Amino acid sequence: FFFSPSTPHPTVAMPPKKKDADAPISETERKARFGRVKNNLKMGLVGLPNVGKSSLFNLMTNQAVAAENYPFCTIDPTEAKCPVPDQRFKFLCELYAPTSKVPAVLSVTDIAGLIAGAAEGAGLGNAFLSHIAAVDGIFHLLRAFDNDEVVHVDDSIDPIRDLETISGELCAKDKDLMASARVMSYEAARKAQGIAKAAQPKGMDQFDEVYDKIMAMLEAKVPVGMCEWTDAEVACIKDNFQIITTKPIVYLVNLTKKDFCRKKNKWLPKIAEWVKSHGGGTVIPLSVEFEEELFALKNDKESPKETVAANAQGFLEQCKGEFCNNEGPNITSMLPRIVKTGYKELNLIYYFTSGHDEVRAWTIQQGTLAPGAAGVIHTDFERGFIKAETVAYEDFKALCAGKPSMAPIKEAGKYRQEGKQYVVADGDIMHFQFNVTAAKKK
Repeated sequence: FFFSPSTPHPTVAMPPKKKDADAPISETERKARFGRVKNNLKMGLVGLPNVGKSSLFNLMTNQAVAAENYPFCTIDPTEAKCPVPDQRFKFLCELYAPTSKVPAVLSVTDIAGLIAGAAEGAGLGNAFLSHIAAVDGIFHLLRAFDNDEVVHVDDSIDPIRDLETISGELCAKDKDLMASARVMSYEAARKAQGIAKAAQPKGMDQFDEVYDKIMAMLEAKVPVGMCEWTDAEVACIKDNFQIITTKPIVYLVNLTKKDFCRKKNKWLPKIAEWVKSHGGGTVIPLSVEFEEELFALKNDKESPKETVAANAQGFLEQCKGEFCNNEGPNITSMLPRIVKTGYKELNLIYYFTSGHDEVRAWTIQQGTLAPGAAGVIHTDFERGFIKAETVAYEDFKALCAGKPSMAPIKEAGKYRQEGKQYVVADGDIMHFQFNVTAAKKK
C-alpha cells in the first residue's frame, strides 16, 4: 500500500560521476545536486488547514502540539526529532545492552496551513512560505476523508484541487524569488563590470537561459528539481537562486480508518496520476484516525506490557476482520515508513558505532568519504584521520554468532581497513583511528 517513483535510489558517491548527456538522472542525484550538503537537514510538514498536520506531527514526535479544529492554530512552526525505526539498530542494542542508545533521527517541522493566495500574503501566507523555504524537504499532507466535524478551508473535499493550490502557491513564491534574484544578479554584474544601471552586462547568456527555463516550469506548476539539468546549470541555480520547488516532496494522503484498512479510496488513483504528471514523487496513503487509535493502545501506561501488546494486536486484527473480511496482508502503522522515506529523500544515511557503553547511529550524507564520516563524531577525527576499521552490518550479524565480539568477523576476513577514499555505506559498523598533535606553544 505504498506508491513510489519508478526511478530507483542507487547508492552513489558525491559528487556524482559524469554521465552521457542523454542518460537519465537518478532521484538520489537530484537530491544531492540541489540540497545542502549537511547532516542536520529537515523535513517540513505542510498542507492546507485542517488536513491533519498537527495530529500527524504529534504522532510522529510524541509531542503535545495543539491540534485545534481551527485554521492557523499552528502559526510558529514546531520542530521535533523523530527516531528513525531500524531493526539493525535494535539488534545491536539487544546484543551489546549498552548504557546509552542513540538512534538516527529525522528533524521535522510542523508548518501552519497554507491557503490560496498565500504568496500574496493571504492568511498568514508569507510567513508560512518562508518557513517552507527554511526546510530541505517537504511532507505534503492531503485530506481525502469526509468529516462534517472537521471543516475544510474550501468547504469541500477535493485533494486534486488542494494539490493545485499548494503547488501553485509554492511556484508563485518561487517566481517572486526568481524575479528578485534576477534583479540582484544583474546589479552585481553591472557593478563588477563598472557599467551604467541601464546597460546590458556581459556574460549573462547562461543565466538568462536558466532563468527562462525555470520560469517556464513554474508557469506550468512543475517542480524545478524534476527537470533535467546540466552540471553548469545546477551550479548556476545554486549560485544565483533560492528555489523552494527543488526540494524533494513526499505526498501523504490522509484517509478514513476504513479506507486505509481496505486499501481503497476514489482519490488515490487521481492523486497518483497528478503526482506523475507533475514531476513524480513518493505517495504514501495513511490514516491519522487509525494511527491515533493504535498509538493510544500502544502507549497505555496503566496496563502491563503483555496486555498493551495484546490490545494493540487485537485492534489490528479487529480492523482486518471488520474492513477486509480477514483477507489480504496484515494492517500496520505507516509512521515508520513515513519517517524512513523522509530520511531517504534528504539523501541521508547512517553508520553505527557499537560497544557496551553506547550504540549509536551517526547521520551522514550518502556518498560521504571516511574522513568526513569520522568528523561527524568530532572534528579531530577528520583532521587526524589515519584509517577506518569497518564491517558491513549484514556480515556482522551473520558471523557474530549472537555475541558482541568482532573476533569471528576478523577470522572470516570481513573486518576491513579502509583509507581516505572509502565511501561509507549505510549500516556500516565503524571504528576510526586518528592522531592529532597539538600545536606547539611559541
